[in-house]
Amino acid sequence: MREIFNRNQQRVPIKTWAYDADEETMRQALNLSNLPFVVGHVALMPDAHLGFGMPIGGVIATEGAIVPNAVGVDIGCGMVAWNTGVPADRLRPHLQGMIDSLHQSIPVGFKHRLPAQGEQLARKWASQLREHLNRKDRRTAYLSGYSKIIEQVGTLGGGNHFIEFQVDPEGVAWVMLHSGSRNVGKEIAAHFHRLARQVCNREGTMPPDSGLAHLLIDSREGQDYVEHMRFAMEFARHNRHVMMKLCQEVVARTPAGRPADLDRDLVNIHHNYADLEQHMGKQVWVHRKGATSARTGQLGIIPGSMGTKSYIVRGKGNAASFCSCSHGAGRVMGRKEAKKKIPLDRFKQTMQGVLFRCTPSHLDEAPDAYKDIDQVMACQAELVEIVTELRPLAVIKG
Repeated sequence: MREIFNRNQQRVPIKTWAYDADEETMRQALNLSNLPFVVGHVALMPDAHLGFGMPIGGVIATEGAIVPNAVGVDIGCGMVAWNTGVPADRLRPHLQGMIDSLHQSIPVGFKHRLPAQGEQLARKWASQLREHLNRKDRRTAYLSGYSKIIEQVGTLGGGNHFIEFQVDPEGVAWVMLHSGSRNVGKEIAAHFHRLARQVCNREGTMPPDSGLAHLLIDSREGQDYVEHMRFAMEFARHNRHVMMKLCQEVVARTPAGRPADLDRDLVNIHHNYADLEQHMGKQVWVHRKGATSARTGQLGIIPGSMGTKSYIVRGKGNAASFCSCSHGAGRVMGRKEAKKKIPLDRFKQTMQGVLFRCTPSHLDEAPDAYKDIDQVMACQAELVEIVTELRPLAVIKG
């Protein structure tokens, strides 16, 4: 970890595990360090890169205020991983069939479910979500109509969201899934960022970077954001829950499969959220944008890019990182840049041995667009310990 503190330029220090962070990422970290409600320091995870307002891979603790863009657009986005307990060699002959089946049962990209299908899934697997939606005092159904929310239960989305079949060093198959709160979270994030800008302009508290507009926690607007954020987090968790159950059913239908208990051998975590936690002897709002909680003994998931290794980890509770770690490998190229610079032949070469149909539409997610996951892991050895390493067998991309 490296500490950066110039008293003439910063209110609080920046503690960084991102030794290769570019100038723009560090400029955003500097902006964070001067917010009057940020306490302790700013922490940058080793996968940190440029975001909107706050770097992705950034962690801050605040008192009295919450920053929508320090949570991110895809509120509650995160990972779920399942140890199937089945030898990977027994599943290999069935990989293509399982991929085809999941393509039929899980909408990807902008595709939604029919409301009736989504409602059936929600009723079966997301009772807490249903309770949220049935509350009489729900505020405009959390900024979306009921049917729009139900259309997105059990959908993967696009971008860097994925489902991946993997194998651990003991030869056991795993399934890993990355998704979030879909348009529900995006709508909530956009609404409250606009509201935060309006409030800061009205009160004369707008920071130099308007992307860091904030809401006071004890205000009606701040409380509304916290309620909506927590709903989006619950939605995201249940969205992953529903899709992983569909993955388990696909595995169970193979000759090698076995009945699965969704609550066993499962890790389900967020990496875009804020929560009230105890740090530095006080209650603070820890914002993790593209970072995950890594409390002592806590299991976590750190995926690489598709075609590269991923890791199941155990947190070390490092106080300097606010008990956090990276959420993945982190980008080294923007999406447009990757599509311009990475040849399709190179993309196919990096995906050799992994069941995946490489097309130009996926070039922005090619392994070369991301940092080396092993370097990222080496940089955060004091934040987490590796439980197991996972190598990809087959990938479904959003």
